[in-house]
Amino acid sequence: MTSRTIRITVQIAAVTALAVVTVLSLVIARGAGSSAQAAPGRISLAPGPRLVARSTAPDSMGRLVSVSAGDPAGKRTVSSLSCARVYAAGGTGLCLRLDPGLTTYQLAVLDSDLKPVKELPLVGVPNRARVSPSGRMVAWTVFVTGDSYNGGRFSTRAGILDTRSQKLIPTLEDWAVTVDGKPYRARDLNFWGVTFTADDRHFYATMSTGGHRYLVLGDVATHRLKALRDNVECPSLSPDGTRIAFKSARGGDPARGWRLSVLDLATRRVTPLAETRSADDQPAWIDTHTVAYAIPRGQSHSDVWQVLADGTGAPRLLIPDAESPAALGTTAQEAQ
Repeated sequence: MTSRTIRITVQIAAVTALAVVTVLSLVIARGAGSSAQAAPGRISLAPGPRLVARSTAPDSMGRLVSVSAGDPAGKRTVSSLSCARVYAAGGTGLCLRLDPGLTTYQLAVLDSDLKPVKELPLVGVPNRARVSPSGRMVAWTVFVTGDSYNGGRFSTRAGILDTRSQKLIPTLEDWAVTVDGKPYRARDLNFWGVTFTADDRHFYATMSTGGHRYLVLGDVATHRLKALRDNVECPSLSPDGTRIAFKSARGGDPARGWRLSVLDLATRRVTPLAETRSADDQPAWIDTHTVAYAIPRGQSHSDVWQVLADGTGAPRLLIPDAESPAALGTTAQEAQ
């Protein structure tokens, strides 16, 4: 090897090493950036141009965080409240969390300052949470047995609480059900993924029975449920009340993953969204045109992504290191 060859080899090695150091520095800086932009502070659930979510960042895992709707990937405020699942609307929050000092879970209804105004024990593992646009009605879902929709052997329980009258509906399993216009009875009924209409009386949810997963319409006043469509899960009603974002099992088989779509309630047309990754989540509307959802990243981390509700465009990262999003500025009144 000549001296010129040696010099060239050394120069190449030096450049390569510098590139590696530069890349590592960028990666470290990016990882530190999330923590650097996170600061403890007061969080309000009052309506406004903000989003709240559950943090999956290592330094604030499980904490409720708030971000600006204009810069959701930027600075975040971190509260001291920890939740397994969270949602907020109309100045009311719902936090499904570990019961302090115990190994069981509880639901906590929160006011706009995150102060608990109602606490109830939960029999099961928290899975879904929703609040009506007015903030009056709250709903939750827990896994009673099993911890996944994929296994086939699972049992869920969905409950509803009227925060004004304090009327509690602990389960939907004893309600009257109709399928194809006929009364339906079965021992394998499971319900999950409630989403409320603007009137605080009606809601949509998922009903599982006989190997089918139906979209159902429920009436709190009459305790009746009507099956509307097959293979619709975890519905989320748009702020204008015209569409439902949902997940469906690919080919009807949950083992193949989930696909996000939007159902137009007037035309019954289903539009698959541009997100082609499996999204096992109850989507949330950021506005009348955009749907948000969580995509897992590794064992315990996830990020919130967004996609247009008309099926166009491409998925975009909304809130890094987060899940269980809710837009505080998205209300039925603003959509009208």
